[in-house]
Amino acid sequence: MMDSKLCFFTAHELVKLLRSKQVSAKEVVQAHLSHIDRVNPKVNAIVTLVGKQALDQAEAADKAFCSGQDVGPLHGIPIAHKDLTLTKDIRTTFGSSAFQDYIPDQNALIVERLKKAGAITIGKTNTPEFGAGSQTFNEVFGKTLNPYDTSKTCGGSSGGAAVSLACRMQPLADGSDTGGSLRNPANFCNVVGFRPSPGRVPVWPNQVAWYPISVEGPMARTVEDTALMLSVIAGPDNRSPISITEPGTKFSIPLQRDFQGVRIAWSTNLGNLPVDPRVTQVIEGQKKTFQSLGCLIQETEPDLKDAEIAFKTWRAWRFELSLSRLSQPQKNFLKETLQQEIKAAEKLKGTDLSRAELKRTEIYHRVRAFMETHEFLICPVNQVPPFNVDEPYVKEINGIQMKSYIDWMQSCWTISILGLPAISVPAGFTPDGLPVGLQIVGRHHDDLGVLQLAHAFEKMTCFWKQTPPLLEN
Repeated sequence: MMDSKLCFFTAHELVKLLRSKQVSAKEVVQAHLSHIDRVNPKVNAIVTLVGKQALDQAEAADKAFCSGQDVGPLHGIPIAHKDLTLTKDIRTTFGSSAFQDYIPDQNALIVERLKKAGAITIGKTNTPEFGAGSQTFNEVFGKTLNPYDTSKTCGGSSGGAAVSLACRMQPLADGSDTGGSLRNPANFCNVVGFRPSPGRVPVWPNQVAWYPISVEGPMARTVEDTALMLSVIAGPDNRSPISITEPGTKFSIPLQRDFQGVRIAWSTNLGNLPVDPRVTQVIEGQKKTFQSLGCLIQETEPDLKDAEIAFKTWRAWRFELSLSRLSQPQKNFLKETLQQEIKAAEKLKGTDLSRAELKRTEIYHRVRAFMETHEFLICPVNQVPPFNVDEPYVKEINGIQMKSYIDWMQSCWTISILGLPAISVPAGFTPDGLPVGLQIVGRHHDDLGVLQLAHAFEKMTCFWKQTPPLLEN
């Protein structure tokens, strides 16, 4: 089988080929490494590559499989981990000059689980410094480019992960999401990014084990592959006190479901957010798809008053907590927006945190009541399509000035504060060929339902099959 062809198979297809011994893990890994050599210089998505280590792991995996050992559901599948994620003996920079030579002595829990499932680590994917902002660039590795138009951003902070998926450099990827870092780059790169319920994928190590806003989760080219990865990384772990007790195997079942009569709340702007008309056009054009599935659509949205106060307060507190441990010389290396975040957070008072938590609780109950009537909410992932890669962030939408460097993606982080599972799934393209995803939000802990609806939509539309133009060159 031709090397390049292997890179275009989904994870499910590769698993079948590997299990039937039509191809070896070493052949799969070598094919992806060769493809990375050809494609990655055009986009700068994978910033650290451990090719020899990966091939050695693959060879060992092949021997284990041939000897009859249990090699796990992801046997032989190559994965590059986000550069915020700890990887033992592999450089992890957090996208920061202050850590450009840092090599951890342990793996994060998500890496532990992927390895136990048989996945082969091939390297690290690019991310903005400490994951701040949804534009993937840093002083260590530079910019990651959108493969559908290399003059545009790929989003972030899991930007390298999304681009490597879109470019067929890996079939699965891990990411993290505070205010949209899984969903935003997936939306910009025509792939799938799933923000699971807090605790669905336990996070360790974690300075704030009870913190419910930042999550880790799966990314892939298809919803089915996303569920496959979730089945491996989900499940309880006593190192995470908020971990959900349901096993990950819950997500290994077929995703087919009848959606006849299912009620969906449909919102193109979550009440009053400015949204680029190109995004609105794509999302509105898919209403008929959900209607054809039998869904009952109502144009409405929950009351999200004070979501901004709640999210920005808790986000600022988290940044201050995680970055305050840095020495002053290390802080001096940080980009300006991060230094501003720290200064603002240092001014927070206990009453600010109390107010934010009260508001978050009020929002939760308003949305809980709303979702008793509507099983799903569909809305934009981002308020704009991919923008110029040389712009650090969007400063205005439809003539409305953004108050901060994250306000252009409020449609993402407003959902984060709700604690509900949410997914970005490819929904089409702008007239100039830029990807646009739509966001499906589910009820409390209904991660499976979100995956099922996204899968049904994907089967009807198949946008994920449209590859980036640079793969044709």
